[in-house]
Amino acid sequence: MYQYDEYDRQIVRERAAQFKDQTRRYFAGQLSEDEYRPLRLQNGLYIQRHAPMLRIAVPYGLLASKQLRRLASISRKYDRGYGHFTTRQNLQLNWPEVARVPDILEELAEVEMHAIQTSGNCIRNITTDPYAGIATDELIDPRPLCEILRQWSTFHPEFAYLPRKFKIAVNGAIEDRAVTYLHDIGLHVLKNQQGELGFRVIVGGGMGRTPVIGKVIREFLPWQHILSYCDAILRIYNRYGRRDNPYKARIKILVNAIGPEKFAQQVEAEWAHIKDGPTTITQAEYDRVAAHFKAPPYANLAAVDAGFEKSKKDNTPFAKWVERNVRAHRVPGYAAVTLSLKKPGLAPGDCTADQMDFVASLADQYSFGELRVTHEQNLVLSDVAQSDLFEVWQKARDAGLATPTIGLINDIICCPGGDFCDLANAKSIPIAAAIQTRFEDLDYQHDIGNIEINISGCMNSCGHHHVGHIGILGVDKHDEEWYQISIGGQQGLSASLGKVIGPSFAAADVPDVIEKLISVYLAQRHVDELFIDVVERLGLELFQKAVYGERTRGGRVAERKVANA
Repeated sequence: MYQYDEYDRQIVRERAAQFKDQTRRYFAGQLSEDEYRPLRLQNGLYIQRHAPMLRIAVPYGLLASKQLRRLASISRKYDRGYGHFTTRQNLQLNWPEVARVPDILEELAEVEMHAIQTSGNCIRNITTDPYAGIATDELIDPRPLCEILRQWSTFHPEFAYLPRKFKIAVNGAIEDRAVTYLHDIGLHVLKNQQGELGFRVIVGGGMGRTPVIGKVIREFLPWQHILSYCDAILRIYNRYGRRDNPYKARIKILVNAIGPEKFAQQVEAEWAHIKDGPTTITQAEYDRVAAHFKAPPYANLAAVDAGFEKSKKDNTPFAKWVERNVRAHRVPGYAAVTLSLKKPGLAPGDCTADQMDFVASLADQYSFGELRVTHEQNLVLSDVAQSDLFEVWQKARDAGLATPTIGLINDIICCPGGDFCDLANAKSIPIAAAIQTRFEDLDYQHDIGNIEINISGCMNSCGHHHVGHIGILGVDKHDEEWYQISIGGQQGLSASLGKVIGPSFAAADVPDVIEKLISVYLAQRHVDELFIDVVERLGLELFQKAVYGERTRGGRVAERKVANA
């Protein structure tokens, strides 16, 4: 993984020292609350419903074991002994004291970590496929380009005060596991007719109050030009994006207002002035950065380990775990292991300090000291030998990290919601817990098959409810917490936005509603047909009737606006 040079270290150390002095001045009364607010936000520090929240950057979701150990230590020393992994592959601390945050930043800097640009109207954490570098369908390892983008975007003087926050995702595989169509800029790798590698450029995607599927503005961009092309996109956005209304300030609003064709024309015209300038990535620069991501010293293993196969045959729980939590690896004899942070009874994405230390030890022993964070809020050991899988499973199970439900109904994406977030209309975590309890039977979960439930406590969509096969959104109805249900959303190359099925529900009713939706699916599915496939084939009406009865004749309920829920 990327190792900081002295230039990187100096930037991070100086930022920590700068914020320490700003915080000192704030508590000394030399900075007002209004003056301090933008300074703390520039360092990832929010004031939430009950306490401050610090968002720590995990660039492109990659962590070293020593970094995870430091996060564990910090969560014990400065918080309440746990952290929350987010859908942007970052870690949030929910209870730090403002006065001690500068000390946290100093400790992070010691292990090449920071909270820079995890907040504010700037380019946020670059995200990518959690299986980057090991996926069997990968055309290019995206991590070197993600790192180049990170270096280019960090403290970029022209883009430090954009109309609104800006998110970039890079995908280097055939399958899109980075949700590129729902980002401000999505870069998806492909080959042209000459066999050259480049990227499809997708712009103007996003969730939030106005969900939009991104538009392709360039079908093929040579990889050497991704910096200059992103530069051109951001210049157009910075010039014409709205600043008078925060709800209409995202680039998706600009792209839709002028049309993707005209927006593309403006970008191309801007790019013509800079395309062969200093932001062109040379082969030498790419090689310099890529050298940090060289493959670990893999052993020469058989493609299939006999002991591993025997353990699967002899131990059904282990076989079930392998089926859901173990993924094929590009190197024969190895596998990627997903450690589930979705154990029933715990908030999805939460990880205790003890678990962090445990995972760091697993990474050291079995995965060359490296791990990944997924946008589904789980952790991945990227390079585990098949012969070690049974032992890893036993240890992970004892630590509560081997729930065999990856991709199933209880592998829920969930934002912190009203339990923590000051913006939330409703709680998210209790809804996730109630659904997990209703579907706790593992055989039932496996019978249902692959399905994604995403929960957000407000329209900001931190739980990605718009692209859940079943999306749940917390809404405020007469000062009470209610929940709006949508179905039919999905991520990937066929990304789509879910459609609201009708009026919202009280919290106690949500598990019943989910069960009715699942019952329709089970009754109507063909062999090997997934929930999302049935929704696409049948539409909403049968699902609506199961939930609302005959009030849904003609699908009219689904057409009611959110404001009337």
